[in-house]
Amino acid sequence: MKAESRLAGTGLMAALAASMCCITPLLALVAGTSGIASSFAWLGPLRPWLVGLTIAVLAYAWYQRLKRRPQDDCNCEPEEKPRFMQSKTFLTIVTAFALLMLTFPNYASVFNREPAGQNSPAKVQGKPKNKTVAEFTITGMTCAACEGHVASEVNKVPGILGLTVSYANSNAVVEFDKSKTTVEEVQKAIKATGYKVTETKVRN
Repeated sequence: MKAESRLAGTGLMAALAASMCCITPLLALVAGTSGIASSFAWLGPLRPWLVGLTIAVLAYAWYQRLKRRPQDDCNCEPEEKPRFMQSKTFLTIVTAFALLMLTFPNYASVFNREPAGQNSPAKVQGKPKNKTVAEFTITGMTCAACEGHVASEVNKVPGILGLTVSYANSNAVVEFDKSKTTVEEVQKAIKATGYKVTETKVRN
């Protein structure tokens, strides 16, 4: 029984570690602390291994819990009722929570409710004469929550006309009015999230 609770704990920790790189950007948006967003980005490349470890550990915990135990012929006293952390109910709760954590990147975008702010593209009127398009290559983004965090910071920069952030492409394509801001200012906003800008290309 104790072994099962330890396995459940290990599986839970692995699931949390696998999802931490996507949870911290969301927490950063809520707390307004940009720098912490990429603190766990280094876990991104390890995510497939952590997911596999979580599944393997929890599967073994369930095997241990459900396998038939040998019946003794002796007139022994019945075993004491297991504690909650050693029960099937606890293992079920841990498994459900672990699955929620492992699938978090698939529904993280639901929590990205970015309002149209003062400098949002939705507020810009007319077609500016000084429009510039720049593409920023970004490292450290691992899911939709990262995209939302970068978009939130960039939209705070004056003169932003359009913005597309993609963790899959590791980039952000930003349209802005060069009479109101510069490539350097946009890059500074991206770096404020904690992610790294490795390359910048100005298209026009």
